[in-house]
Amino acid sequence: MQKVVINASLGGNIEGGVNANLVEKDFNLEISKLIYDKLRSLGVDAYLVRDDDSTLSDEERLSIINQYLNGDSGIVLTNKLASGLDSGAEVIYALKDADTLAMQISNSIESLGQNILKFYQLRDPNNTALDFYSIIREVPEKVESLIVSYGYLDSSKDIDFLQTKKEELATNIALTIYDYLNKNNIYVVKEGDSLYTIARKYETTVAKLKELNNLVTNNLAVGQELIIPSNKQNGLNLSEQDFLIYTVKPGDTLYTIARANNTTIDVLKEINNLESDNLNLGEILKIPTKITNEDMENYQIYVVKPLDNLYDIAKRFNVSVLEIKNLNGLSSDNLTIGEVLKIPNQSNKSNYFNYVVKKGDNLYKIANLYQTTVSELKNLNNLENNDLTVGKVLKVPKV
Repeated sequence: MQKVVINASLGGNIEGGVNANLVEKDFNLEISKLIYDKLRSLGVDAYLVRDDDSTLSDEERLSIINQYLNGDSGIVLTNKLASGLDSGAEVIYALKDADTLAMQISNSIESLGQNILKFYQLRDPNNTALDFYSIIREVPEKVESLIVSYGYLDSSKDIDFLQTKKEELATNIALTIYDYLNKNNIYVVKEGDSLYTIARKYETTVAKLKELNNLVTNNLAVGQELIIPSNKQNGLNLSEQDFLIYTVKPGDTLYTIARANNTTIDVLKEINNLESDNLNLGEILKIPTKITNEDMENYQIYVVKPLDNLYDIAKRFNVSVLEIKNLNGLSSDNLTIGEVLKIPNQSNKSNYFNYVVKKGDNLYKIANLYQTTVSELKNLNNLENNDLTVGKVLKVPKV
């Protein structure tokens, strides 16, 4: 399934329009978080460009979006409000894209009682071959970018709608995107294709493609439509790699098991949902393979539960999503129930976090993304020049 990036416009010292009961930058962030939470609960790989009241330029937003998507296809949804004497919602979509998703989002908003002014494309008056907004114009070709304006701050009717229907509105938007993504999970067979090449392209197997599409043979016809399984349908569960399975033997205690496996009693109890230290012969325990006693001095251990997402976990422990991802080597926001995460202890939090250099990175790009400078990065990491190698770990100062 494609990734979805949710961009709450404005923020920080750019608050936008203000009504007696509503501040635009705050509404944009609130509805973005609600949409994000709903998409994550549906298993969609979603990401928030800003998850706090920070000030970001268009260039910084695009940099964050491009780094997160990392060359993959996806959807960028920018949430905003309008100012003026009108009333109603609008959706702007790219010149290169069909109006399908824009129309579906408009319909989902209208179903809750909000007036839809229009869904449309907006051209740059200085060059009508280009989109007006950079957040639409400058995303990669295979990314679909839309701007949704939910109503007018100067309209009491719109303000009432936004305040009373915000949760329903977010749910409708998320479900619309989810349905759109699932319908887009179709591949049309081209000349030269085979089940093997298609399976390899989408990181699945020939057997899974045949099962999902009720194929008896490996034969394909040009123009044939195939359902492509998502990672969840592929049955991928990376968290299983993090455990050994241990059967309790006579004389075993949590202390002896923890000591023999270089972990702690608290970690074993947390991972295995044990309320006491008592064990039964033959009981099956999960033993973590990626957590050491040294880790326990620096990190708390958290086991992912149903409906958890990185944003909520980070907020709960007063850390950032980036800190959790960097500490645990996570390349996406996807979590698996039962997955073990390291959470930095507050007493051990430093004034920097670690960043692993990826293909295409350079010091300027990293500095711009994390609101620092090339000089700061070089000084903090004792770099004599600007050369980087993929996999190198950099210290990045926290803002």
